[in-house]
Amino acid sequence: MKVKETKLQGCFILEPNKFGDSRGYFFESFNEQTFNQLTGTSTHFVQDNQSFSSRGVLRGLHAQEGEYAQAKLVRVLKGTVLDVAVDARIGSPTFGQHVAVELSEENNLQLFIPRGFLHGFVVLSEKATFFYKCDNFYNKAAECGVKFDDPALEINWVLPHEDMIISDKDAILPSFKTIFG
Repeated sequence: MKVKETKLQGCFILEPNKFGDSRGYFFESFNEQTFNQLTGTSTHFVQDNQSFSSRGVLRGLHAQEGEYAQAKLVRVLKGTVLDVAVDARIGSPTFGQHVAVELSEENNLQLFIPRGFLHGFVVLSEKATFFYKCDNFYNKAAECGVKFDDPALEINWVLPHEDMIISDKDAILPSFKTIFG
């Protein structure tokens, strides 16, 4: 597995070693020992989640607060998404900055998003199945989020705004400054 740290400390892009032949391919998508060694973390995942969405569906930007904060390891099983992580760690040198990575069934890339980050994605293909591991259990009372199109974040979601499908809940999220000062 190849691991590349992004411009946001602790946020990594992972590329598995893929072995293919005339029958298809094989790769190890996750090995806790290898993952922790290559990232320098001691992450232990406790929950797996999966979503299915159509082109233009945007989910985010979301996080869990306090003791329920979650680190995530995300990937796409089918289709293509633009995945975005925003550093919301107050005091971090990259506070308020983001990374955007195209994840697809073809490139098999994964993004590790540490605790203290906001996360979201938009579906670029006709359909997408998105999978992620979390290192903490979900708690509805700890949900927080920021509006995906907050101009202060300067995120290029690739698709025109009118082509995006946003939930009512995500459409009314506050600005980054409102939540994080």
